[in-house]
Amino acid sequence: MAVFSSCASYVRFEHVVCRKLRYVRPKDIEEFLQTVLATARKREQVLKGGTLLWRAQSGYTDRLSSKSADLEVYVPGPHPPDRMEPFADRALEGRASPKGIPVLYLSIERDTALTEMRPALRSTISVAQFAVVKDLRIIDCSFDSAGTPLWPQYLVVNGNEADLSLMMAEPSPDERERSVWTDIDIAFAKPIDRSDYLASYAPTQITAELFKSEGYDGIKYRSALRETGHNVALFDLGAAKIDPTSCALFEATKIDFEFREIT
Repeated sequence: MAVFSSCASYVRFEHVVCRKLRYVRPKDIEEFLQTVLATARKREQVLKGGTLLWRAQSGYTDRLSSKSADLEVYVPGPHPPDRMEPFADRALEGRASPKGIPVLYLSIERDTALTEMRPALRSTISVAQFAVVKDLRIIDCSFDSAGTPLWPQYLVVNGNEADLSLMMAEPSPDERERSVWTDIDIAFAKPIDRSDYLASYAPTQITAELFKSEGYDGIKYRSALRETGHNVALFDLGAAKIDPTSCALFEATKIDFEFREIT
């Protein structure tokens, strides 16, 4: 049975691939990834063909409203269907997409897709509905996730786990597994500043590519911006097709934030 060596194993993996060795990785990191793969099997889920999902894009496209001999009137409208689909030959850095390798990011709920855009007040967002074209085999990273880290007794020092209490033993293998998968779920959900000088998406990109290489069609993970929301990343851009009649334009009318001090 595959067992994680520590409940902080993901944190070490993240540290190594972000700051030390990314493409030629140490043996213990490769062993960690194989354990992720082995424990992923109980998190398999079938996304049924016909399932409706949502995709949002910032902004709008001007639409011709009326036209006369000397005047054309344009009004804001949703982006057209081809603008709501990802480019097939290019991609920015994303949670599951290295630069240049596009992935289809969708949300289970419409409001999650809108919220994931992190809109400013009064900004406009175009949204469209997609339908899954066939049954897809995905990994649900949110399965059994606690939603918050489970390893407060650990600290990563120079890439090694250190027990702060010096007395607390590692939890059971099941609890270690739950802790690691909670960290994976949080990592996929966490918004990243594109101006960040660190390769913050590298750990999730490697994890997603691991699942892709094993024939999985995508991943599911919770939204960090909407408490009950979930997102999916599908590796095949053709795995879900847009409904051209579903494109709609929304405006952000209210935004609420709560803050906590990090000590």
